[in-house]
Amino acid sequence: MTDFRTEKDSLGEVKIPADALYGAQTQRAIDNFPVSGIRFPRAFIRALGLIKAVAAEENRSLELIGQETADAIRCAALEVAEGKWDEQFPLDIFQTGSGTSTNMNANEVIASRARQLGSIEIHPNDHVNRGQSSNDVIPTAIHVAAYLQLREDLFPAFNHLATALQKREMEFSDHVKTGRTHLMDALPVTLGQEIGAWAFQVRQSIERIESCLPRLARLAIGGTAVGTGVNAPPHFGRRVVERLENHTGIPFRESKNHFAAQGTLDTAVELSGHLKTSATSLIKIANDLRWMNSGPLAGLGEITLPPLQPGSSIMPGKVNPVMCEMMMMVCSQVIGNDAAITIANSHGNFELNAMMPITGHNLLQSITLLGNAGRLFADKAVAEFTVNSDRLAAALEHNPILVTALNSVIGYEKAAEIAKKAYQSNRPIREVTQEMTNLSHDEIKRLLDPRNLHKKR
Repeated sequence: MTDFRTEKDSLGEVKIPADALYGAQTQRAIDNFPVSGIRFPRAFIRALGLIKAVAAEENRSLELIGQETADAIRCAALEVAEGKWDEQFPLDIFQTGSGTSTNMNANEVIASRARQLGSIEIHPNDHVNRGQSSNDVIPTAIHVAAYLQLREDLFPAFNHLATALQKREMEFSDHVKTGRTHLMDALPVTLGQEIGAWAFQVRQSIERIESCLPRLARLAIGGTAVGTGVNAPPHFGRRVVERLENHTGIPFRESKNHFAAQGTLDTAVELSGHLKTSATSLIKIANDLRWMNSGPLAGLGEITLPPLQPGSSIMPGKVNPVMCEMMMMVCSQVIGNDAAITIANSHGNFELNAMMPITGHNLLQSITLLGNAGRLFADKAVAEFTVNSDRLAAALEHNPILVTALNSVIGYEKAAEIAKKAYQSNRPIREVTQEMTNLSHDEIKRLLDPRNLHKKR
């Protein structure tokens, strides 16, 4: 049987596993919120640890806590940031809307570990949480965690994907194929032009996300309970932010308005919106590849994606576009996360948004999913697909829309007749044009050359 210890808080006595670093408030939250089993992600706990570490440094600088206490708290907090005590953060994300339970979870774990390191009495509230409140710590952690994840995970992944696409764009710059609008045959393009559009979408996604970084770098710390900064020394927020900047190399700044920083999560919604836009772009790219790969006999069959695994439990030999499907599901989740974040922010009331945990979880999950999926998609789909050149040429040869090039020579109505007859008889457009016009063979060949039609005018 598990051994327990008993602790007392303002509501009475609580039984806690004897070896747990957390205390009474964390245990109450464990008992109160057995909702989903979903915990805060590693990135969020890392950010919490960093905030507590630099806050201890500042409290020592202000002589509000002693050197030994500050050193012990800082060491313990950095261990939390490094992931050493992740199992001591068991709380469900569906909890008190301010994230107080998780802030106290961090305070209790850091205080217990600091006592082990320093062999001195350290209090979770009076020492670890000094000059802070859950109401400014949690939104600060959301911003810090998101910025770190973007810098370390998402931007490298998206740059990797864009580079992979640009490489294929150059490789297939001379592969002329049938263009499509409304999923119907249209004028020719090159495969390189199609892929170049995808690369541009990914690059634009990076630019959009980067545009909100100055606002993401604005932190709520220093506002304490309601934005007034009560119980925090003057300039505490600014100095803690400066220490975070020194520690991470990110240009963090104190919020220009603490009431807005704690009463809303507007920047989280902005960032999530850009992530959602990226998701819609990636769905388009994945779906285009999936269509082009469709077949092998009854579909478009223009490309062949890498065969990564058997595609059916009943149909032997079937291979599915699994990386495209993975990407589309990831992006669907990101879009759903954005809806939840949007709703959560709209329910901020007066001096606090009380839906911070779900916002933090969903935002960080979206960044993680897009980063992981972007790398896999680049390496296992974009970089490895092959082109079925014969299939491209055959479809292009019979494309009745090539007749568009004759509009200025024979008129729209005559060109439409040629297209209709070519389609109905399943004959090459050049052959039908030769039959229905007085144009010479060389002139028809020149006018209907797909290599000329795909070029930008």
